[in-house]
Amino acid sequence: MKLKSAAFAALLATSALTGAAAIAQTPLPLEADPLDDRSARRVERMEKVVRELRSIVFQGRDTGKPVVVQPAETEAMIQTMATRVTDLEESLQRLNGQNETLNFDLNQAKREAADAKNQAMALNDRLTALEQKIASGMVAAPPPGETGGLPMAQDVDPETAFANARQMLLDGDYAGAERAFAGFVEQHGDSPKGAEARYWLAETQYVRQAYPDAAASYIGAIRGWPKTGWAPDAVVKLARSLSAMNRAADACKTLDELPKRYPNASAAVKSRAATTRTQAKCA
Repeated sequence: MKLKSAAFAALLATSALTGAAAIAQTPLPLEADPLDDRSARRVERMEKVVRELRSIVFQGRDTGKPVVVQPAETEAMIQTMATRVTDLEESLQRLNGQNETLNFDLNQAKREAADAKNQAMALNDRLTALEQKIASGMVAAPPPGETGGLPMAQDVDPETAFANARQMLLDGDYAGAERAFAGFVEQHGDSPKGAEARYWLAETQYVRQAYPDAAASYIGAIRGWPKTGWAPDAVVKLARSLSAMNRAADACKTLDELPKRYPNASAAVKSRAATTRTQAKCA
């Protein structure tokens, strides 16, 4: 009996020990530790730094240049600033190119203006010289107060005097119109109608084949190259008068100015100019 009791007690003790061991081996649930997340982030940052250091070391080894360690944020800022500097340099280059183009155009315009001015002065001098040549071959002018049979126009206002002379021309009174326009030029040559009066005076002189007189009057009419309807015709008539005076070279030079000064001259004027050029045997 005592042996059975002892055996049963031993069995109970063994069962208790086995259960305790099983309980001890069963893992207990653990609570989340907030330090784990921070540790993980710290490890991640350290790995990133290690990668950057490795890249920098390899770069220094490959290039042989000193290694300069910059934080990632600083590197990004430097890259952004470098891009902006590059953009500014490109913009400055474009502006410099535009400025050079504008300066070139301005200088070109100045040169063209200077050339045009020189040409105008040269042409004016040529007209003056031509006028002097014509005057040297003409009969001496009569003394003051005498007009060689052409009476002086009455002292009237310029508008009335011009209208009277123009009416004589329309009526076919060429001699009277010549006297009237000659008087107008002498008394009112500086008036706004002075150049046109010289043109109509030249027309009356051209009709009676007084070519030296007509040439001188035409030159006075086109001096300054007025932009009027009669000016292109005056150039052609001047060339014809010079050709009739055996001054073919001067006639050809005069015709050369027609397309330059009056490119929009009528077809009739251009046709007469071509005929005159042929008659004068211009090159």
